[in-house]
Amino acid sequence: MLLTSPPITKALAAQLRDLDKLRKRLGDRAGAASPWLGQLRRQVRASSAESSVSIEGYQVPEGEVVGIVSGEQPPGPDDENRMALACYARAMDHVGTLAVDPHFNWSHRVVLDLHFDACSFQRDKSPGLYRTAPISVTSAHDGPPSYVGPDGDQVKPLMDEVVDWLQNGDLDQHVVVRAAMAHLHVVSVHPFRDGNGRISRIVQSLVLAREGLLAPEFGSIEEYLGRNTSAYYEALTKAQGGRYQPQRDASPWIRYCVRAHVEQARARIRQVAQAGARWSFLEDLVEQRGWPDRLVIALAQSLFQGTDRGMYAEEADVSSATASGDLRRLADAGLIVQRGKGRSTRYSASTPLRADVGERMRVEALVAAE
Repeated sequence: MLLTSPPITKALAAQLRDLDKLRKRLGDRAGAASPWLGQLRRQVRASSAESSVSIEGYQVPEGEVVGIVSGEQPPGPDDENRMALACYARAMDHVGTLAVDPHFNWSHRVVLDLHFDACSFQRDKSPGLYRTAPISVTSAHDGPPSYVGPDGDQVKPLMDEVVDWLQNGDLDQHVVVRAAMAHLHVVSVHPFRDGNGRISRIVQSLVLAREGLLAPEFGSIEEYLGRNTSAYYEALTKAQGGRYQPQRDASPWIRYCVRAHVEQARARIRQVAQAGARWSFLEDLVEQRGWPDRLVIALAQSLFQGTDRGMYAEEADVSSATASGDLRRLADAGLIVQRGKGRSTRYSASTPLRADVGERMRVEALVAAE
């Protein structure tokens, strides 16, 4: 037996209508042809993945996130923090493929494979296999468990129900409500020895991505959950009550997820507008100095977690020698700052460049508010 999707109140229906407008607006803006959109997608994808793994305690230095998620900086197999991020990114790549597969059907294999993608670095936790033993989630301060999952012999029968529901259940529900219930179903069964939060968020993202309105990186709410982890766990606790109780009311969880989507959509719309304004400012700066247009790419990269020769060369489609020359030019002009040496060399936007960009953003915001 699974939890039941709660009835939609008038207040929640109004929120969902507002959310639909925001998601449509975001989809239109994110779908427009823009020279900076690809870079924004990479940035959003990286920050979403980093936020999701941070919920479970994995931490990666900010300047390395984009490189790891893009595959340009493969982590060592013994580095759990970086491997968690890389594996989560791989799972979300898989989500992107499944989202557009015209022959897609939900199955145990979909869930198991996504779990293997996300947790393959945890070989001692049986990635890609359902648990057969009891499980509980420890609480802070050595108190009683914050959640006790169903017995191991109930996992497969319950996941049979979850997979059937994913394929056939509540198809007339709003996709955001359905995705939130998918998250709740999986995390409540707690079917794996570890990574249950990760796989639940991944399944939620896949339900949303199958809708086709937004790419997974724009439609997910991982960043919001990462910024509001305490509230995230509190909403789950209210819905679950500390153990598997399918008769409980899921309304608190649905309200939390809808609010998360509204706030995340608003933040994404702001990001898209800011990315366009930032790119326009950098184009003007490069043009005024008579430099090649490609240097805008290096400057934009330097403003978000930094860049290096390889990252810039790949996106600008230039040789390593050309990339090195371009980066030296920007460093000599005081626009970027070199950090490290040799293969670990990275370049970050200088304080004056960040200040100039910040001023442009401030002016743009004042104009938009008038």
